[in-house]
Amino acid sequence: MSDRKFGVETLCLHAGQLPDASTGARAVPIYQTAAYVFDDADHAASLFNLQTFGNVYSRLMNPTNAVLEERIATLENGRGGLALGSGMAAQMVALLTLLENGDELVAASTLYGGSYSQFDVTFRRMGIDTRFVNPDDPENFRRAITPATRALYAETIGNPLNNVLDIQAVADIAHDAGIPLVIDNTFATPYLCRPIDHGADIVVHSATKFIGGHGTSIGGLLIDSGKFPWDNGNFPSMTEPSAGYHGVRFHETFGDFGYVMKARMETLRTLGPSLSPFNAFLFLQGLETLPVRMDRHNSNALDVARHLQAHPYVEWVKYPGLENSPYFDLASRYLPKGAGGIMTFGIRGGRDAGVRFIESVQFLSHLANVGDAKTLVIHPASTTHRQLSDEDQIKAGVSGDMIRISVGLESIEDILWDLDQALSSACG
Repeated sequence: MSDRKFGVETLCLHAGQLPDASTGARAVPIYQTAAYVFDDADHAASLFNLQTFGNVYSRLMNPTNAVLEERIATLENGRGGLALGSGMAAQMVALLTLLENGDELVAASTLYGGSYSQFDVTFRRMGIDTRFVNPDDPENFRRAITPATRALYAETIGNPLNNVLDIQAVADIAHDAGIPLVIDNTFATPYLCRPIDHGADIVVHSATKFIGGHGTSIGGLLIDSGKFPWDNGNFPSMTEPSAGYHGVRFHETFGDFGYVMKARMETLRTLGPSLSPFNAFLFLQGLETLPVRMDRHNSNALDVARHLQAHPYVEWVKYPGLENSPYFDLASRYLPKGAGGIMTFGIRGGRDAGVRFIESVQFLSHLANVGDAKTLVIHPASTTHRQLSDEDQIKAGVSGDMIRISVGLESIEDILWDLDQALSSACG
């Protein structure tokens, strides 16, 4: 079967795993252990020298996590993956493996509020400057690049604006400058979009969302394409002896697997945002049904978007699957299976009506998450983007009348009923 090109549905179920040789277990076992016994002193030394692949300590690697890492790398058409304790941790590890004091990052201004704060506050404290640009014009990224820029960063589908990135155009700009493009593919998932196929070099996910799919676990994933030329002169930490791991040269030693090894053995090892094997197991369960769930999310979301667009108490709807969306053409190109399960809309009556709407929903859940099997609603200006100033909220496109809805898998008639009764209560 080695020459067989399997479909995404099959890969979601099988990639990275064979039935357990010792027990015959069909499901991936949960290796709930902190550490692993070495064969002898030489075996231990070879593991720590990175001369032999194997398990040392579950902060660094774990057999359950390894299946998840290989599966997500396969689904994203990447070279290797790394499982981490949250989406924010995956983003942090991806970038701190590349950036150090004095370096710069160019990022989309329309990012999730927590990502914006990580770059704008935490990274600046480390001496890493971030330049935020409007991603709708790819040339804005080019104009913001300086000799100190070491990466470009954006989301496939923006949170919460649902803006769609022209991935190939931004990737070309990054590569012209000799730097990688890092893409957060959380909203799209590898079922709807594979950014690496469009030129991205590194992909990150909050696995908490659609990959897990049931709101039970926090986790993140990092995937490397294995294609970026780290020896182009811009990344000496990839080619020179590592001060963080007894002089190993990651690119020379591991080639197209070098970036993931550096992320694992330097950044993850010292900062410690590891993923528990139990959560890795739950994410593997989620991946098994990802294609089925995403098809239903897409279908329900498009019905909701069309319904809201015609609703008398709704001022506007932002969903790239709508034909009148400014991102419809980009969505058709990069998201041909559907535009995902998340949208925002403006409620007539502004902030006060938004609060009344949130308090009027019945089975729709008001909480700070997306990508659940259940339909979720939130008011971003007072929650997910609350830490931003009014000025920065406006830059991020967050208005007081904005409601974000993550459309779930319930009967579409029931979702529309709850939306209608809550809108009537808030605005009628």
